[in-house]
Amino acid sequence: MATIETDEHKSLREAVAALGKRHGHETETAQLWSEAGKLGYLGVNLPEEYGGGGGGITELSLVLEELGAAGCPLLMMIVSPAICGTVIARFGTDAQKQRWLPALADGTRLMAFGITEPDAGSNSHRITTTARRDRDTGDWLLTGRKVFVSGVDIADATLIVGRTEDARTGRLKPCLFIVPRDTPGFTRRPIDMELNAAEKQFELVLDDVRLPADALVGDEDAGLLQLFAGLNPERIMTAAFAIGMGRHALAKAIEYARDRTVWNTPIGAHQAIAHPLAQAHIDLELARLMMQKAAALYDAGDDMGAGEAANMAKYAAGEACVKAVDQAVHTLGGNGLTREYGLARLITAARVARIAPVSREMILNYVSHQTLGLPKSY
Repeated sequence: MATIETDEHKSLREAVAALGKRHGHETETAQLWSEAGKLGYLGVNLPEEYGGGGGGITELSLVLEELGAAGCPLLMMIVSPAICGTVIARFGTDAQKQRWLPALADGTRLMAFGITEPDAGSNSHRITTTARRDRDTGDWLLTGRKVFVSGVDIADATLIVGRTEDARTGRLKPCLFIVPRDTPGFTRRPIDMELNAAEKQFELVLDDVRLPADALVGDEDAGLLQLFAGLNPERIMTAAFAIGMGRHALAKAIEYARDRTVWNTPIGAHQAIAHPLAQAHIDLELARLMMQKAAALYDAGDDMGAGEAANMAKYAAGEACVKAVDQAVHTLGGNGLTREYGLARLITAARVARIAPVSREMILNYVSHQTLGLPKSY
């Protein structure tokens, strides 16, 4: 696996960075989303025959990282093209691909992703949203609840993870369904978050939501494979989100440390300031290497190898991001908490990279069990 980016990737970074610089951290998210879609950045990972760029998660994570570094990350990139677009591209029917992929690629339609439940959390085996067949019509009927679903209010549909009824016997059979926003019985309630983000969080209720047979994505008996085909890109893209955010905070701190002068010398000349910033840079660069490895493995079709690397990348990036933001705020002192510098808003946002889409503790469980072969405690 190459660790040095190609000229094409470098050019893509430069172009996306220029777009991010034009918008900045106070940009209107919808406007940036529209422009990024028109320029082909949102669908860079989707097949060319459906209007995408023909690249992979490698390219898409690069786009998100650079927008984050410019202070304007697009959270829904993790959900719409990375998770939902990937799943539909790999497992959807021809009709589903024709209907959704071109619009996801150019940004004119968005799709949310619903997996987390109030009583399930990280344990997907406890998902209780059920899907059953109407024997008379062949329709699907979905019942259940989801929480912490991003962007449902702006999404045209939500990709819902449910389970067929025989999952209650202990057999895990997750299935994925496309649920249009205005489907009867499909309701949403905003969750009151202290996190200041353009993308809102929602609780969803599915009350005997009736869907046509073709709402099912892929094979009913291959749902686990299809689910993880979306979760690996989610972890890789979350790493990109975190790395971009950390780079943005670090850049502000470096600029301030160069200019801020106390006792006749810039504060960045003092090792107490310089060394923690250098450490933050190193940690972010190391996290990026693991993210690039995970993306390369995924794009090469190695789902098993990508699973391990994606979890490690997400863990490393989350830790690096939190430390970079904390050190940036500390470097600016009181200014780090002012609206002018825009760092205080990142204190809460950085924590998201540690919590979602899977906690760092569950990643450590994964590595200890799957990589190290240690026994489970649960």
